[in-house]
Amino acid sequence: MSSPLQIGLLIFPRVTQLDFTGPLQVFAMVPGAKLHLIWKRIEPVSSDSVLTLTPTTTFADCPQLDVICVPGGGGTNDLLNDEEVLGFLRRQAAGAQYVTSVCTGSLALGAAGLLKGYRAATHWSAMEMLSQFGATPTKTRVCIDRNRITGGGVTAGIDFALTLVSILVDRTTAEAIQLQMEYNPAPPFNSGSPDTASAEVMALLKERGAQNQARRLEAVKRAAERVA
Repeated sequence: MSSPLQIGLLIFPRVTQLDFTGPLQVFAMVPGAKLHLIWKRIEPVSSDSVLTLTPTTTFADCPQLDVICVPGGGGTNDLLNDEEVLGFLRRQAAGAQYVTSVCTGSLALGAAGLLKGYRAATHWSAMEMLSQFGATPTKTRVCIDRNRITGGGVTAGIDFALTLVSILVDRTTAEAIQLQMEYNPAPPFNSGSPDTASAEVMALLKERGAQNQARRLEAVKRAAERVA
């Protein structure tokens, strides 16, 4: 590993902020780590909530990273056929120690051709889309396949980041960060997975997300054809 450890997270319009702020909080506690929030230009980027984000570096100025991480969200759809973004991911992946994602960020890695032949995780709603990029969908909070480390949906980003810190540094450091964050989940409801959510809750969420899901399927189809 280089010193300092260079960790970069891609941000983009309509990114789900918790996809990257969870890992960002973990990585910020790694001694000596240098963090980068990366986008095409240095200008405010709107997340999928009220939060507006400010990149710290551009594609052109970003140093070679030890870890490149792509979060997810509704804006992922626009990344899948954006050659400027995909080209940046390919260039960084060529020299990175770890190529990673959270949630539907894995689809962007797939669209860049970086998951072919790898197992990968993603948000449950996008799981079957991974196979179109030659990846093997893996239903887990954190999936490790060689130097590809992918997290499941949204909150799994914290699990992903703690796991990565245990690999990059050591388990004691990762556990100390977990304790400092008081990351000790005890959700009030047992509906955080399709396996446990009620049929009523699943139907409601699918109805709300139908339009975005249709757009994502179309974007994945076009990206997969190009990769093939």
